[in-house]
Amino acid sequence: MNGRFFDSAPDRVTLITGGAGFIGTNLAHRLLAMGERVIVYDNLSRAGVDHNLRWLQRQWANEQGGRLQVETADIRDLAALRRALAQADSVYHFAAQVAVTTSLYNPLHDFEVNARGTLDLLELMRGLPTPPALIFTSTNKVYGGLDDLALRIDGQRYQPAPGSRWTDGVSEAAALDFHSPYGCSKGIADQYVLDYARSYGLATLVFRMSCIYGTHQFGTEDQGWVAHFVKCALNGTPLVLYGDGRQVRDLLFVDDLVDAFVLARQHMPSLKGKAYNIGGGAAHTTSLLDLIALFSEIGLSAPPVRFSAWRSGDQRWYVTDHERFAAAVGWKPRIGIREGVARLRDWLVTPETAYVGARTAGALAHSFVQQGEQG
Repeated sequence: MNGRFFDSAPDRVTLITGGAGFIGTNLAHRLLAMGERVIVYDNLSRAGVDHNLRWLQRQWANEQGGRLQVETADIRDLAALRRALAQADSVYHFAAQVAVTTSLYNPLHDFEVNARGTLDLLELMRGLPTPPALIFTSTNKVYGGLDDLALRIDGQRYQPAPGSRWTDGVSEAAALDFHSPYGCSKGIADQYVLDYARSYGLATLVFRMSCIYGTHQFGTEDQGWVAHFVKCALNGTPLVLYGDGRQVRDLLFVDDLVDAFVLARQHMPSLKGKAYNIGGGAAHTTSLLDLIALFSEIGLSAPPVRFSAWRSGDQRWYVTDHERFAAAVGWKPRIGIREGVARLRDWLVTPETAYVGARTAGALAHSFVQQGEQG
């Protein structure tokens, strides 16, 4: 099985599971602008995604031929998934349970959505006469807490100690070390996606992603921490930092990620069957404290901050080495952190977005989720 993968064409149909989410919305908009037909497949369970879907529908309401198709269904609805797959030339699989805290509260649900949902998708693909190509979004959490990485404190940041293995970023050579039910379920799915290329010849690849941020992200304490920090700054609401705030992450603006998605599909014949670490890399890093300090440069006041205990498995330092993918397709991030956070700020203060963000925050205030994953 070689799969279907082509350059952008008017008759191409791309299926995006979780397509009304933050990343899915940005990708769908790009592909529609490229002239493709897109199926947005989403159960609309996550706060804010209904707003994203309405925005997509407004943007593309007057297009000839109805190139935007919406399938409101769960990834576990095999009949609906089979119908959508039958039309697709390529698949971007984003549908997932996305929060570490939720996985700790309900690991069976986390497994059913992330691991079993992905396996069901692969099996349905395998049963097609010509399976579509698949790009799956995994996570840097498959590398665990990186507890063997020696660190030093450098001002408001942790940095690798001299001579450490990952000084320039964590590569795909890092050992897999699933931590938390979320890490396990995403790691299982990650490995199944790779194995279906080996065992059955499907055209699949995996992106192990670091911190993605940008427009259409309704961040919460539980997931989407950059947007959550900006919302706290805009609203003057207290911000909880778990640990000491010196944790370092590399940030990737969503437009740069979408560039990577498009390039990955174009180069699928040479990339298939491999996993790639995707993130902002060493040129786009920040600590939690440094990000808060940046706010004054873009006209935001730092929110009130309090500190709480470290959380199990929280990586004190994670920076992506994306050289393997960059060298293969000629990709590199273009948008710096200051510019990207300013764009996110501008999007969050638009009247409709601000209303939805406030409504989302209100709903979450009554949720059982009290602590979140910050990257």
